[in-house]
Amino acid sequence: MRLICFSLVLSVSFGCGLGAQTKPVTLYGPMADAAQSNLPGQKIGANDLVGVSVYDAPELTRTVRVSSDGFITLPMVKRKLQASGLLPADLETSIAEALKEGGILVEPIVAVTLVEYHSRPISVIGAVKKPGTFQAAGSMKLLEALGRSEGLTADAGPEILLTRPVAGSPGKTLVTRIAIRELIDQAVPELNVELQGGEEIRVPEAKRIYVAGNVKKPGAFTVREGTPMTVMKALSLAEGVSPFSMKIGYIFRPVEGGAKKEIPVELARIFKREVSDVALEPEDLLYVPENGRRRTTLGIAEKAAGFGLATMSGVLIWRR
Repeated sequence: MRLICFSLVLSVSFGCGLGAQTKPVTLYGPMADAAQSNLPGQKIGANDLVGVSVYDAPELTRTVRVSSDGFITLPMVKRKLQASGLLPADLETSIAEALKEGGILVEPIVAVTLVEYHSRPISVIGAVKKPGTFQAAGSMKLLEALGRSEGLTADAGPEILLTRPVAGSPGKTLVTRIAIRELIDQAVPELNVELQGGEEIRVPEAKRIYVAGNVKKPGAFTVREGTPMTVMKALSLAEGVSPFSMKIGYIFRPVEGGAKKEIPVELARIFKREVSDVALEPEDLLYVPENGRRRTTLGIAEKAAGFGLATMSGVLIWRR
């Protein structure tokens, strides 16, 4: 009796040891993709990848790509099955009914999982650090989508253009303008809208003014929202005018038809505060001409002064 009990204890202990050392089973075969990913159950769309598992029927268990017209096909099922627009639970019911109608299984148990979304693209383009397109798997909001693009660049303008498809109206879209300051700085919750897929997020670059001519640092400078730009501010961004500048500059302003309007600016009088500073508009070009005559005159004077010094030095040497 003691021998039997001792053997039983050994058997149980040995069995537990084996169970503790058992490694998890890796799933191979037609449902391997579904085992790796089970996305949130949203409505299925064209080109999505779904996993279909039929209990005790390995020949029917597989991953299936939804066709571009929204259908899937399964072995031994004679008709195509509508998948687009259905939730996974609805597709499970549809597959089970098709298996019973075809006399393939009496009481089929079907499970459907979403493996890959390809019908819910979200595009982020414009003044973001990493433009691109990704799929909206599960709930996603606007700030999360911007975060996936690694945020805005320094050239981002004051607003975001969100283009969304209109439900029930294929081909129609609705554009919403969202102020970046209210969305990010003020954290207005209503502006952090939920995305369903099919949206385009466009971040236009900020408007600029341009400074050229006889300045120390010509270039393009961003015009920030709520910060008016003037001639003096633009010249300060360009690090001031260079020597031999004209007293009058020019603003070249775009007008309709592609032409440019020329506006003279009395720079010397603005510097002396004799007249008010002049406001600039986005896309204006401020041009500061060079005073070539003054440069030439000073150049001749400098050469004459140099010649005189050299002559005086020669006279002094000769006298010695």
